This record gives sequence, structure tokens and C-alpha cells, in this order.
Amino acid sequence: MTTDIAKKVTTCRVCGASNWQDVISFGAVPLANAYLDEPGPEDAYPLELVSCRECRLLSLTVVVDPQVLYRTYSYVTSESETMTRHMREVARLCGERIGPGGLVVELGSNTGNQLQLFQAAGHPVLGVDPARNLAETAAQRGVPTLAEYFGAEIAGAIAAEHGRASLILGRHVFAHIDDLTDVLAGVKALLTDDGLFAIEVPYAVDLLDQVAFDTVYHEHLSYFLISTLDRLFARHGLRTVDVRRLAVHGGSVLVTAARADSRWETGERVGELIAYEKEQGFHTDARYEQFAARVRTTCKELTDLVRKEVANGRRVAGYGASAKGTTLLNICRLTRAEVQFCTDTTPQKQGRFTPGTHIPILAPADVAEQPDLYLMLAWNYAEEILRREAAYLDAGGGFIIPVPQPVVHTRREARR
Repeated sequence: MTTDIAKKVTTCRVCGASNWQDVISFGAVPLANAYLDEPGPEDAYPLELVSCRECRLLSLTVVVDPQVLYRTYSYVTSESETMTRHMREVARLCGERIGPGGLVVELGSNTGNQLQLFQAAGHPVLGVDPARNLAETAAQRGVPTLAEYFGAEIAGAIAAEHGRASLILGRHVFAHIDDLTDVLAGVKALLTDDGLFAIEVPYAVDLLDQVAFDTVYHEHLSYFLISTLDRLFARHGLRTVDVRRLAVHGGSVLVTAARADSRWETGERVGELIAYEKEQGFHTDARYEQFAARVRTTCKELTDLVRKEVANGRRVAGYGASAKGTTLLNICRLTRAEVQFCTDTTPQKQGRFTPGTHIPILAPADVAEQPDLYLMLAWNYAEEILRREAAYLDAGGGFIIPVPQPVVHTRREARR
């Protein structure tokens, strides 16, 4: 670990405590989106999960410098049917609440796909994303974007130039941020009196229930319960208004907050989920110990399954060179000896190699011969992938779906 790039977490970014439960360590793992032009030496950093016993924030133990992670970024918002449908639903839900014409500011706006939907509904929009390459792409699409990290200073500058925002949206970006205090100060400075702050984050309940260990990587610093977020918002003068559970990214929540003294009432779902988390033991050490044990079992079963298929003469490839795929391949120690190549539709990844495991990444059109089995690294799109690849399945191909328990899916059978 390069100490000037990565720093150790000592206190909880939600409540300030330092009473940690060690949950699981995956050892040193390369950065999930640090795809290589050529196989060679690369940096790796500890990938370890701890749980705060005071507020039950699930956190990584190490924070990698965001300048390293995000200034040039290879993740591009998916334009799959699943994600397009989801973004339309987010625009509808949020748009109904804020009414027509209010300014929408999105944090981590990527290439502007989500903001384009708000533009189409008549809202002025502004993206804030530190990745210069993505901000440039968004601007070319007609979505004004600041290539900056959001915080109190940037929020003040936006308010001065554009006015205050009716909606500040952060889809799968809030969990990437270490200094939540600065971000929430910016939110309060930029929101109108009755404006809404809506964040979409991985839900810790789903992470544990689905054994989705591969969603743990260095960009994802935090995994939240609703009770944890509710405590965080209250600490910064905000109040949780609503929660929606979502299927995207293996299980997420869309959480809406407002100023504590705003007109918005807190919906019943907030209290219901907080009570559910307590009833199901998510505030106890035992729940996280069970998760760690299930992860170790799943990893062993998956590794054994893949190696058995290869030993039996079957060719295996990866489907989707996703960030979660980096975690899975490295933790399970699956290299080119087992996985011959990965396919991915993202041009920025094609012709490169996966971090740590150095598996070549091909465009789907460049696959000369289909493998016998694909390891579905983008399993969060399983339903859509199985539908899209009907011809491959009809021809005798199959998919290894890795979590929550590895299974081989073919037209003839589903086996472990």
C-alpha cells in the first residue's frame, strides 16, 4: 500500500465513534476500475470491512485518494434496458415531488444520462462530477457539468451563479465519499427551503442477505442501513423523508431527505425499515459474523465450481468486465488459467486487461468462438442478460451466476 495515496480510517464518518467490529478482510486488491493497457505490476490496497458498533455503518478500513480514483474514470453509466428503465423511474419519483421548473443538481453525474431525463421534463440542470473525461462527454451531450468534487465551497458558487436547487440528486455516489460533513454542508447551502436531497446507495441489508461481497471495492467506502443514514442526516440538520427499496446494483435504496424544519413529513416506510433492521439483528455483531462465514463459503464453492468445469474441458469466459468482477476474480483467485477472456460493451475497457488477474477484455463482436460457459460478472443484470443471450443458451451455452450461491444456468438445468 502506498501510504501517500491511501489513509487508514480511524473514526466513523457518520457518528465519530471508533468502536469497530472487524467483519472480513480480502487482503490487498487492485483498484476495481484500474484496467491495464498491458499486464504488469500494479498497486494494491487493503480491502477490509468493519462495522461501527455505535451506528452500524459498514465501512472500508482504507480510503484511497479520490484524485487517483476519479479524475479519469472508466465507469460509464450503463445504457442497458434495466438501467434506462430505472433512471426514468428515479426522474418520475423525484420530479413529482419537486414540481415543474426547479433546478436539479446531480452529484457524480457521469455522462449526464440521468440529467437528460430531467431536462426533457423542463428542469434546468447542472452536473457535478470530478472525472474530467466524463464531464466533457456530458457537456458534449448538452448537459452542463462542473468537473469538481461537491462540497460547501462548490455549493456556494453554484448557488451564487444558478440559484438554489429544488433537488440535489446523488445516484451511487454518496457511498463513495469520505468527508460526508462537507458534502452535507454543501447540500444545506444549496437546497431551497423545501428542496429535497435524494441519494441512491447500496443497502447493507441486501449486501448481507445476498452475500454480495463483490460489490465491496475501494470506491465504495460506506454501506448504509436506513437507521445509519437517519442518524447521519439528523446530525447535520436534515430529516429523512422517504425510502424506496430498489433492485438495481444487487439491492439499493433511494433515500430522500429535507431540511429538518421543512414542510415535508417523514413517511411510514422510514420507521418500518428502521424497525426491521433492528428486529433482524443488523445492530448485532452476530449478523456480520454470519455474513463473513457465508462469504468464505460462497468464494470456495465458486472457485471449486469454475476449476472443475475447466478441468472437465469446458472453456470459461467472463461476461461483463465490471468493477464487482475485479473484486470477485481477485478474491477467488480466478485468472486467465480459468477465465480465458472477458467481454464488455464499454469502449474504454475493450482491448485492455482486468486489474490484478490480467484477463483480456474483448468487445462482444470480437469473440471468435463462444465459450462453453460465461461467468456472469455483471450478475446484477442477470434477468436482462439471460433474455438477451437466448440464442447462446439455445445453442448449448450456459452462465455461472456467482451469488448468493454459485449456480450454473443452462436451458437444460440449473445446477450447483
